[in-house]
Amino acid sequence: ANHRVSCTNEVTSPPEGGLQKLVFGVPSGSVVRNASSHKRRKMIYQPTILVASLSLGSAFTATTSTSVQQATSSTRTALHSTIDRPETAAASSLVPPSQLDSSSVSTLFENRVQKTYGRYPITFVSGDGCALTDETGKDYLDFVSGIATCALGHNNAELTAAVTEQMGKLHHVSNLYYTPGQGLLAEWLCANSCADKAFFCNSGAEANEAAIKCARKHANDRGITDPVIITAEQSFHGRTLATVTATGQPKYHAGFTYGGEMVRGFRYTPYNDADALKALVEEISQTPEEDAASGRKRGLAAIMLEPLQGEGGIVPGNKEYFECARRLCDEHGALLICDEVQAGMGRSGTLWGHENLGVEPDVFTSAKALGGGVPIGAMMARGDAANVLTPGTHASTYGGNPLACAAALAVAEYLSEHDVLANVNARGEQLVKGLQDIASRYPSVLGDVRGWGLIRGVPIMDDAGMTAAELVGDAMEEGLLLVAAGPSVVRFVPPLVVGEAEIDEALARFERAIAKRAT
Repeated sequence: ANHRVSCTNEVTSPPEGGLQKLVFGVPSGSVVRNASSHKRRKMIYQPTILVASLSLGSAFTATTSTSVQQATSSTRTALHSTIDRPETAAASSLVPPSQLDSSSVSTLFENRVQKTYGRYPITFVSGDGCALTDETGKDYLDFVSGIATCALGHNNAELTAAVTEQMGKLHHVSNLYYTPGQGLLAEWLCANSCADKAFFCNSGAEANEAAIKCARKHANDRGITDPVIITAEQSFHGRTLATVTATGQPKYHAGFTYGGEMVRGFRYTPYNDADALKALVEEISQTPEEDAASGRKRGLAAIMLEPLQGEGGIVPGNKEYFECARRLCDEHGALLICDEVQAGMGRSGTLWGHENLGVEPDVFTSAKALGGGVPIGAMMARGDAANVLTPGTHASTYGGNPLACAAALAVAEYLSEHDVLANVNARGEQLVKGLQDIASRYPSVLGDVRGWGLIRGVPIMDDAGMTAAELVGDAMEEGLLLVAAGPSVVRFVPPLVVGEAEIDEALARFERAIAKRAT
């Protein structure tokens, strides 16, 4: 039947190219032919996205025949009875989570969760500050922080309030529209760094993917058909196919190759070895003759480095190496990328790890502590790199949504207003001194402490008779959560708000764990 439907609260048309008035139907001026009558129907439409706007509230009115109006009323009643009054609806075929057996969490994981993690036999149910509580009521000092993620600890009042308030307003609308939080977060990130613009996503791997795509496109725009990104041996950049290829650890590549190759266009060099880096850049800058003959051109797209290698064993970069990387990128028109996913957002004692090295990257990435535990990632860029990615070249459905940005803004506000960086440096020095004292009492077990701020690692000696993982397990029995960084380094990454007394208690528990094996 022919009928027109309109909304009583119409959207006023903005200037050309913006959102236009929407009604239920098809594009104005276009023709839809009914299969039986070939009658024409019209609608006003948004140019790029066809939207059918259907409202079931009092703001909806329809001009139609009596029979159609009755049918619409019946449909509306049926819909409302399902949505508004579930007790009157027909039985659903879905089983609600509340009716499933959740008495054994470990059994659920064993039967239903893919085994991509080696989990400790602990189930945590609550947390407060630097403490976590398991299902038995036992408390632990948390010096893992969700792997350097919960910067403000657990149950932080300001973070909780910000997320709760945002959920009561608007949590997601997609990046088809402007949202205030994303703009403000980008402004804060740029105001507190060398960046000019930010791109938002959901994780560190996605932020690094964005950086890789930015580098490749930047190189392609310069006529390089075979762009090469250099990363460091023992690096870690993520688990997606491109970022795990960028990760300079072959053990992570096993099982994911095609014809023995990972994603092409990545080369590896020893970390902190400037001479090796210069030699590799020189090699990459020469296009093989057979490739040049077919019109191809090889060149350096980027040097991608962690300012401090986290998963590689808590190894800080040195200034000379990073200055060399910066100079090589400038000479070859390439991008210097810093992966700040673990070291960034204050953990190194400066807001960004590269600030410890005296260089400014063209691109740097963040995640983990950026949202304080709420998933969000970001790729920041400056200069030409900030304008490489354009509409259609990259995107993220969830990236920078109102909920995630509210969390990140709460973290940013807390870091700024409470001078958290001063605490990171003070507690970091306290932690280092305490670990050095323990190492002096157990020289056959612990090596030299390394790292920055509140990302510290202590190596386990080769003849210690224990691995880092075993010592982490022993510390757990003492009520201290730690995490290994490779097979022989124990990592300490407490919340950035950790207190003096909590550092002292963690050191005491760690020494008790060592003593049990050393005696």
